[in-house]
Amino acid sequence: MEMDERKLRILQAIIDDYILTGVPVGSRTISRKYETGLSSATIRNEMSDLEELGYLDQPHVSAGRVPSAKAYRLYVDSLIRTGRIRDDSLESIGRYFTGRVHQMEDVIDHAASVISALTRYTAVVLPPKGKQPRMQTVQLVPVSRDAALVVIVTDTGIVRDSTIRLPGEMDSDTLYAVSRALTEQLRGRTLSEACDCLPDIIRTMQENEELLRGLYGFLTERKEQPRRPHVAVGGTSNMLSYPEYSDMEKARNFLSLMETRDKLASIIAGNGEMAFTVRIGPETGVPEMADCSIVTASYSAGDGQQGTIGVIGPTRMRYSQVLSILNTMGRQLTDLFSGEEKDNE
Repeated sequence: MEMDERKLRILQAIIDDYILTGVPVGSRTISRKYETGLSSATIRNEMSDLEELGYLDQPHVSAGRVPSAKAYRLYVDSLIRTGRIRDDSLESIGRYFTGRVHQMEDVIDHAASVISALTRYTAVVLPPKGKQPRMQTVQLVPVSRDAALVVIVTDTGIVRDSTIRLPGEMDSDTLYAVSRALTEQLRGRTLSEACDCLPDIIRTMQENEELLRGLYGFLTERKEQPRRPHVAVGGTSNMLSYPEYSDMEKARNFLSLMETRDKLASIIAGNGEMAFTVRIGPETGVPEMADCSIVTASYSAGDGQQGTIGVIGPTRMRYSQVLSILNTMGRQLTDLFSGEEKDNE
C-alpha cells in the first residue's frame, strides 16, 4: 500500500481540522467540511488505509481519527520543502520593534512576549552563543566611609556589582570623577579586555592606584566565572489552556520544566546552519514534552554568532503560522542586532 495523492489530500484535511478543533475527525466531517469530491464511504476506507500506514490513530473504537506524530512530520516537511512558509513582514511584529532597544536582554525578553502573544503557545528566546557582554558604564557608589559599590552595566543588560574597600576616606566627588574616567576608557570593552587595559590605566591614575587595584581584582574574578545564558520565556501558562494539558500531573511536570532554565536552554538550542528545526512529540526526547512539538529558528547577531528562537506547543499546533512568525521574528532580530553591530564599529 502506497501514499497517493488522494490519501494526501484526506490526511491534509484531517490534520487541518484537528489542529483547529482538537476533536477526533470522522469521515462525515471531512465529506461535509472539505471539498474532496468523495463520498463518506470512500473517505472512511482511505482513513483506514492511512491508519494502517501509521499516519492516523483512533483514540476510541467509536471515535474519529487523530493525526500521529508520523503524520505531523509529513505535514511539516511538506511545508518546508514546498516553501509554504510565508515571507510576509508581519506588521504586528514590526510595530513591536520600531523603537530602538539597546539592552540585549530587554530585546529577547520582548521577543519572547511577542511570539507567545501571536502564537498563543510558549515561546523561548536564547541570546547569541558566545557573545561577550561589553561594558557601558562603570560606577563607584560610596556605601560607607571605607567601602564603595562597583556597578558595571553591559550592553546585554547585565549589572555586575560588588563592594570593594576604599583606601582611606574618599569623597563622592572623587569617586564620581574616577567613575567617569573609567567609563570613558572601558566603554565597549569586554571584561577580559578591561582587565588587560587596567594596568595601563593604573599607571596613568597613580593617585587612585589602591582603589583601581581593588577594581582590577573584582574584574579578574568576574571574568573567570562562567556566565549562565539568559533564557527568555513567554506564555508559559498558555499551554494550560489546551486539553492536552488538562491533566494536573502533566501540567505540573511541564511547568516545572519551564522553571529549569539550563535544561530548557539545552532543549531549545539551535542546530547550526539549519534555518528551522521541528521536533514532534517523541522526537523531542523529553518525557515532559511527549505531547508537544518544538519549533525553532535561528537569528544572527554578526561575527558568526547565532541565537535561537523557539515555540513549544501541542503536537496539533498551527505549524504554518508558527513557522511564518519565527521566520519574520528571526529577520527582525537579525536586522536589529546587525544594526547595533554596525553602530559599534
